[in-house]
Amino acid sequence: MSTGFERDRDEFTRGARAIVVLPDRGDSTRDAEARLEESAGLAAAIGIDVVDRVAVRVRAPRAATLIGSGQIEELATRVAMEDAALVVVDAPLTPIQQRNWETALKAKVIDRTGLILEIFGERAATAEGRLQVELAHLDYQSGRLVRSWTHLERQRGGFGFLGGPGETQIEADRRLIRDRMARLRRELEQVSRTRGLHRERRQRAPWPVIALVGYTNAGKSTLFNRLTGADVMAENLLFATLDPTLRQIALPGIDKAILSDTVGFVSDLPTQLVAAFKATLEEVVSADLLIHVRDIAHPDTEAQRTDVEQVLADLGVDESTPRFEAWNKLDLLDGEEREDVLGDAARREGVMTISALTGEGVDELIAAVAAKLTEGHRRYCIDLPAGDGASLAWLHAHGEVVAQHSEDDVTQVDVRLAQEDYARFMRRLA
Repeated sequence: MSTGFERDRDEFTRGARAIVVLPDRGDSTRDAEARLEESAGLAAAIGIDVVDRVAVRVRAPRAATLIGSGQIEELATRVAMEDAALVVVDAPLTPIQQRNWETALKAKVIDRTGLILEIFGERAATAEGRLQVELAHLDYQSGRLVRSWTHLERQRGGFGFLGGPGETQIEADRRLIRDRMARLRRELEQVSRTRGLHRERRQRAPWPVIALVGYTNAGKSTLFNRLTGADVMAENLLFATLDPTLRQIALPGIDKAILSDTVGFVSDLPTQLVAAFKATLEEVVSADLLIHVRDIAHPDTEAQRTDVEQVLADLGVDESTPRFEAWNKLDLLDGEEREDVLGDAARREGVMTISALTGEGVDELIAAVAAKLTEGHRRYCIDLPAGDGASLAWLHAHGEVVAQHSEDDVTQVDVRLAQEDYARFMRRLA
């Protein structure tokens, strides 16, 4: 089926001139300029050329246009002066409002939800990611057939299950969308079952899972690459990472842990995307420890933290799950601002300051994570034959060797181990 979305995508050519509009109701904790900057960044993420940005105060929301008619006229003048082909609205618009804006402005209009869906549609790389994005797109577009379909006034006859007599094109399109969404959900359920089996297999093995979470462009993928030596896409772009990536890493006292890089969160994340990406985000729900990566140099860092915590709560992440906040991008701070951040972090529990780009503070973060994951470990004193290098290597790989001392033909090892690992070692030694 050819959807309106597929036709719409042709209009999102790289370099299209656009104006970003923020309908400001005055009820947000975010700075208006920072919100405009984020919206412009979202647009730039798919190659749109933002030529102007404007905040419009909304005193009494209008059902037909959200903002006042005079404000619409002012926007129409701006659009004409800038020769803009696209208007990006940093707010959700109803289908009627979107249609009315397009009529008045004589330009393509897309709201925040549609823009984020566009980015996800362009970035999804895996088969699972594309299924998730298509499902979210269809869910969003199903309420916008009036705007998206150009042929809806026609009537189409039919017979059998393909459509009864007089079925309108819009009814047929909606039925086709429902059928396609049902098929996509079945495919994603299978993906979720497969992912669940893989997760159960990992949980049966004694390997902790660490999930990186955070606002989009906070530096999760840069930190992931530094910790794993991987080459995951890490650019100064919103939503550079969509598909989850898992890698094996070693930590002090832990021979193997699984590190998961996840899609970044964003304020007002479309509900369609949260639902569609649920299978992917289950990795976060089942993690043994979370590292919340924050862009501490961003002016809205506190609001971003609140947004991330809200998404985690919506996903059902247990509040008792151990977590660290990694205050990232120290390299962007200097002078008094840097000292203030370092001092604030030192006064808080579970907060580490880092620069994933330069590596500053990353070793301390690794040590803190390892200490948290090995809290249940006990200290043992084990005597080994001096020539038993294999057993000594095993202890170094599976535990934290605090001290070792060789005398005559005996090596005394002071080691911190999980109780199950100690039992495994004693069986091995026997």
